[in-house]
Amino acid sequence: MTLQIKSLDEYKQAYKKSIEDPETFWADQAKTFEWFEPWSSVLNFKMENSSFKWFEGGKLNITVNCLDRHLSTRGDKTALIWEANDESRESVKLTYKELLAKVCQCSNALKELGIKKGDRVVFYMPMVVELAIGVLACARIGAIHSVVFAGFSANALADRVKDAGAELIICSDFNFRGNKCIEVKSVVDQAISQGCDSVRNVLMYKNSNKDVDFENGRDVWWHDIVDKQLPSCDPEIMDAEDPLFILYTSGSTGKPKGVVHSCAGYMVYTCYSFKNVFQYKENDIYWCTADIGWITGHSYIIYGPLLAGATTMMFEGVPTYPEPDRFWKICKKHSVTQFYTAPTAIRALMAQGDKWVDSIDMPSLQVLGSVGEPINEEAWHWYNDKVGKKRAQVVDTWWQTETGGIMITSIPGVTDSKPTYASYPLPGVQPVLVDPKGNTIEGNNVEGLLCIEYPWPSILRTTYGDHDRCIKTYFSPFPGKYFTGDGARRDEDGRIRVIGRVDDVINVSGHRIGTAEVENAIDEHENVVESAVVGFPHEIKGQGIYAFVISDGNIADKNQFIAEINGIVKEKIGAIARPDKIKLVEGLPKTRSGKIMRRILRLIAADRISDLGDTSTLLNPEVVEKIISEKTEV
Repeated sequence: MTLQIKSLDEYKQAYKKSIEDPETFWADQAKTFEWFEPWSSVLNFKMENSSFKWFEGGKLNITVNCLDRHLSTRGDKTALIWEANDESRESVKLTYKELLAKVCQCSNALKELGIKKGDRVVFYMPMVVELAIGVLACARIGAIHSVVFAGFSANALADRVKDAGAELIICSDFNFRGNKCIEVKSVVDQAISQGCDSVRNVLMYKNSNKDVDFENGRDVWWHDIVDKQLPSCDPEIMDAEDPLFILYTSGSTGKPKGVVHSCAGYMVYTCYSFKNVFQYKENDIYWCTADIGWITGHSYIIYGPLLAGATTMMFEGVPTYPEPDRFWKICKKHSVTQFYTAPTAIRALMAQGDKWVDSIDMPSLQVLGSVGEPINEEAWHWYNDKVGKKRAQVVDTWWQTETGGIMITSIPGVTDSKPTYASYPLPGVQPVLVDPKGNTIEGNNVEGLLCIEYPWPSILRTTYGDHDRCIKTYFSPFPGKYFTGDGARRDEDGRIRVIGRVDDVINVSGHRIGTAEVENAIDEHENVVESAVVGFPHEIKGQGIYAFVISDGNIADKNQFIAEINGIVKEKIGAIARPDKIKLVEGLPKTRSGKIMRRILRLIAADRISDLGDTSTLLNPEVVEKIISEKTEV
């Protein structure tokens, strides 16, 4: 199996080898998998052209390594556990043998619908087992899957379907999320009506007892075609660099970018990072709460865990339904050992009070992961103290859709864990800080723009249908390096703290101030639930600091409250970082993955309301109007 680091000395040795001889290092990892044909060269690349060929000439199928190769030793081991939105429903458990059979049935159904190697299949489904089965079925036959979060608008779905030129959409009829029953198929129908001419069929999984529109000749029920298929399907032989999937990321402007990942490099890196970051052991129960519509779900619900022979969990619901102890009940029920979630969820559960987590004992927890954005210090301590009881190590993972897997993190039991710091690069990852002119910033106690100066196996290969955009976005800003778009700080021990996107770094009178730093300070106030900080045009300073703050409602004197916030910021960072304006709001605009949409807040702060554009794809589009109309601004 993939080599797993167990000590600080082993980490240092592995990192040294990965930098001095990266090809041998990654070849050693790749040898642990099954290949139809071996590779002829480990790596050929031209960083400036975004041209990367890992394990060139190698032939494989990722599902063979996720499923088939485990049958002799883990055939009867639970591969997947599913928990429904409705907690009264029984859990679903599939062994590796059972999951492979279902994947093969779905693979054969896709073939019957005319799907072949290289075709694009878009998923628009809730977090049901069939989503994981369908994704793996695409990989089995060489089709390129593109999962779209089942919450995006019809317009957003149509944009992605058209960009990918998808021949098939796989969806459910309805989606259950909290106390809501959400129409899914009707959104698909609306999307197709917007010029999605490439779509030949819609394969629909029946997730409810409700009636739904059905177009004969185009629509097909999952149970009518998948369930009748044979439970065996020969895997398509794939080239190492064949595309595995397209995943669309929302750009701050312009159409979404279709990030493309390839078969072999992604396979090698996701397994390696999973085994090491979560220190997975044979009988552990691992749970990532992300949606498979995002890269976290791809890499650390499906591919990484299954490649490692792990037991992985899927959850259909939300953390606060039916009550704010749902996460903790599930952790206890299944004796979860590794738990991976987002700071947004952590802060939301913090706001509900400690009683929900204090009442449930979770002694099995060993690793607490954080993903999606830098976790603020208050949330880090609550997560560590209340959820992990100071027994489980918190790993604040930094990575991106484009990187394919976790890049910078602490490793439980191997390296230390410091609040607000992602910490150290995984072996094979070479981060550097540069100034705006591209000069490398040496030493510690420095900050700059975060780049990676050597390819890793799961680096993005292109943006679908527009390679020039890939080059311009990631490789042109600093030739010879991958530009992450983030600013970062390196502390006295070499730990890395990501301080926010470059457009989230505010230049106040020549001082670069990370929005995450200011937010971290504001969030320390006992009555602050969450905050978001953006820059806005300032007549004297160039940029001023504008803070949007959600309180817990227990504010007797708003002016006093704001004065206290300013006092904390001054104490933690300095007077230069005090917000010029603070607006108390009921909520913040967020993407479906839980990230705060600061682009919208920047436009509101700059009084450019007419430039907001379409906000329908937000998790909570109604909150935008509330923020605009809110008068409490100091």
